[in-house]
Amino acid sequence: MNTVKTLENDASVTEFINSLTDEVKKTDSFALAELFSKITGEPPKMWGTSIVGFGKYHYKSERSNQEGECMLTGFSPRKQSITLYIMPGFDNFTDILTNLGKYKTAKSCLYINKLSDVDLGVLEKLIDSSYKLMKQVQAPVAF
Repeated sequence: MNTVKTLENDASVTEFINSLTDEVKKTDSFALAELFSKITGEPPKMWGTSIVGFGKYHYKSERSNQEGECMLTGFSPRKQSITLYIMPGFDNFTDILTNLGKYKTAKSCLYINKLSDVDLGVLEKLIDSSYKLMKQVQAPVAF
């Protein structure tokens, strides 16, 4: 059985964001941490070494014996782009996405280059809708 490496921990979110060398990603990450906190009412927590997560739920994989805790939503400032974790995926949010701006998606990841590429009001609606859906169903992540 694989060991889950992306676990919630007590590392400092502020120190992590301050360690970013790309100034735009650093500024955007602080703005995202504030936005996610406002929407979720949850404090930012580090998950693994590079993901800032908000809230958590217990999951059990249907395809293996793996189970554990996972964030309800979050983001990670990656080298290529900023990844936002929209855990239920995007099937329920196609109307919202039409007005978001410049982005790419994969399964439950929304990729943006910088915050100025998207409409912040629409992004807030997407995060809020996703978070509320996860709180409501507490659905497991598909592995």
